[in-house]
Amino acid sequence: MITIYHNPACGTSRNTLAMIRQSGEEPRVVEYLKTPPSREELAGLIRAMGIAPRALLRQKGTPYEELGLADPKWTNDELIEFMLQHPILIHRPIVVTPKGTMLCRPSEAVLDLLPNPDIGPFTKEDGEIVIDEKGRRVV
Repeated sequence: MITIYHNPACGTSRNTLAMIRQSGEEPRVVEYLKTPPSREELAGLIRAMGIAPRALLRQKGTPYEELGLADPKWTNDELIEFMLQHPILIHRPIVVTPKGTMLCRPSEAVLDLLPNPDIGPFTKEDGEIVIDEKGRRVV
């Protein structure tokens, strides 16, 4: 079972989802802006990735600056609370597979998590080739 915490407006997230599907898997897609994770779920994802909550904060296109989140005074619990209040602050896509949990940036990072990473040729939406016609990773 694969889960992707997805934002359909994000090209990186769309490319990641496309690679999962091209691998032959149909993931559980969580549009986290519509259905935000619970505190326990978000904390569990952060633990599973082995990162600090600050590493999951998205800055661009979010209230990051306005909330003063660059200030080191915020505790991990407080940062998680900000992400729960403003899900747009959660960086994406997060992918969960039996092989692990990872923030898949760049999108081709998902290949390391897939049960079948031999997905055949793949080109990102922007034209960047990830896997060539011979099945070799280009990036």
